[in-house]
Amino acid sequence: MVPLKRRKAAASSVRSSGHAGTDGGRRNEPAKFPHAVLFLLERKMGASRRAFLSQLGREKGFQVEDTFSERVTHVISENNSGNEVRTWLDSRGRIPVHLLDISWFTDSMKAGHPVQILDRHKLQEQLVDEAEVEVFSVPSYACQRRTTLDNHNTVLTDALSLLAENAELEDEEGRGVAFRRAAAVLKALPKPVTSMTQLKGLPCLGEHSLRVIKDILDNGTSSEAEATKQSERYKALKVLTGIFGVGAKTAARWIRDGIHTLQQLRDSEHTLNRAQQAGLEHYEDVNQQVTKAEADAIGEIVEKAVLSVLPGAQVTLTGGFRRGKLTGHDVDFLITHPVEGREEGLMPKVVSWLESQGFLLYQKTTRNSYLESKEGPARPASNMDRFERCFSIFKLTKDDKHGTKQPEKLSENGIKAPEDTGRSLTHVQTDPNPPTPSCTMAQIHSSKDREHRSWRAVRVDLVVSPISQFAFALLGWTGSKLFERELRRWAGYEKAMSLSSHALYDNNQGRYLRATSEEEIFAHLATVKVASVQKPLKAPNLHRKKIPVPASSHVPLIPIKLIKGSRGFDGASGTGPGGRAGSSDGGE
Repeated sequence: MVPLKRRKAAASSVRSSGHAGTDGGRRNEPAKFPHAVLFLLERKMGASRRAFLSQLGREKGFQVEDTFSERVTHVISENNSGNEVRTWLDSRGRIPVHLLDISWFTDSMKAGHPVQILDRHKLQEQLVDEAEVEVFSVPSYACQRRTTLDNHNTVLTDALSLLAENAELEDEEGRGVAFRRAAAVLKALPKPVTSMTQLKGLPCLGEHSLRVIKDILDNGTSSEAEATKQSERYKALKVLTGIFGVGAKTAARWIRDGIHTLQQLRDSEHTLNRAQQAGLEHYEDVNQQVTKAEADAIGEIVEKAVLSVLPGAQVTLTGGFRRGKLTGHDVDFLITHPVEGREEGLMPKVVSWLESQGFLLYQKTTRNSYLESKEGPARPASNMDRFERCFSIFKLTKDDKHGTKQPEKLSENGIKAPEDTGRSLTHVQTDPNPPTPSCTMAQIHSSKDREHRSWRAVRVDLVVSPISQFAFALLGWTGSKLFERELRRWAGYEKAMSLSSHALYDNNQGRYLRATSEEEIFAHLATVKVASVQKPLKAPNLHRKKIPVPASSHVPLIPIKLIKGSRGFDGASGTGPGGRAGSSDGGE
């Protein structure tokens, strides 16, 4: 028996000698058209396509070179301009060759011989004076610039957003923020980027981001982004963190245990907490985009629940839908009452009503822990605000005919509440000393009949704010995440103020700056009078007409320095620091 390595070496020797009609043999055969020596430029064509076309050319009798040299007479390019190919050619010495589009090659393949070079086959070159290249300029802070709805640099921003997402999945927040800021700058540009010269002096473009941009401008794609996209670890992290209640640390721990897919997780013996059980059970629904119509339908239910337990209370749809987006990954509502203090104790009553009507598949409520200090706000332990909140998975009927039948759901101790009780989980009789919530994967199954169900699961966050903090809460929960981060960075570095979803504190004056609307907050930050700001932006379908909205909840005006139009489409999902916990680790 010949050893495997020796067999491979022998096979390689045969191929290199050109036996049995191999590629090597074809390359040694005389070319039918020796006057035409072709070189296919891999840039923007891709290695695999270039290899295929080169082989095709050789089979037709053309001489196709693998490396560029003085022997080359025809350079074939795909999706490149004449200037781009000329720049590439100049870096290798200006050799007189025909710069041709891929159309000449395909025409020649069809004809079986080199066809006449027509004007349409030639790459068009334009002489561009470096001084005439338009150099872009944008403000340093995202909250100062208006981001257009038309992104002229999607290839660049998609690559940077992918790298940002990967950094976030790896729990590297700083790197993720850097990529997000770079993507936001490119989204704000009025025209496509065609030269690195145009980016000189732009803020938030670090060395790493610039390398990615240059790679795309030179080659059409980012090798780093493509490698990340194909990475098994990235795919696994993306799948596992898609489970409600699972964050980067938990997902990384599962991957170390050999779990990369939902099925592997279901088949394992890992114990999940209550949020993760619900997240895995409703995975497909929760990871499906929520439409504006669905958000409105849920809003009607939430409004009914709130008004049934506290007449006069007010409900406001926030998040991306308030910014004018037509879809989102969840639905956020901010609840308040015009009379300070009347909102206290509201959340448990609202949750109880929703559960009794069968609308909650899962819920977790946290109490308000915010305390205003006379010495100013202390640095929070996390970016989460401290309002009374309910993170839930909502049951929404697809035909918008909301029934009242109680769905099967998990109680605090992990047991399932009966479907026909019609009672709140707080009334389910359980063991006074319940065991630790746990559930093996054998007890969790994906919904096989999901397509045939008359309802879907939707992530819904409910937040209760005192009216004195409502304007700040509305600003924080409207988002986006990057806009809020940049706004708070502006407040701290440029105005020596501390901004949160609860209050605005002037560190120089040593006092809180009160506000009853977003306009007043921006007036404080921009130090201009409200009368001097521009007209408000108009976002489509900002609120449902049937939901009472506080007078302060309309879209804020645009101060001279802080451009408000940037908040909606800067490439970061979610709300600002203090906004959301939908992707946080449920048990960490």
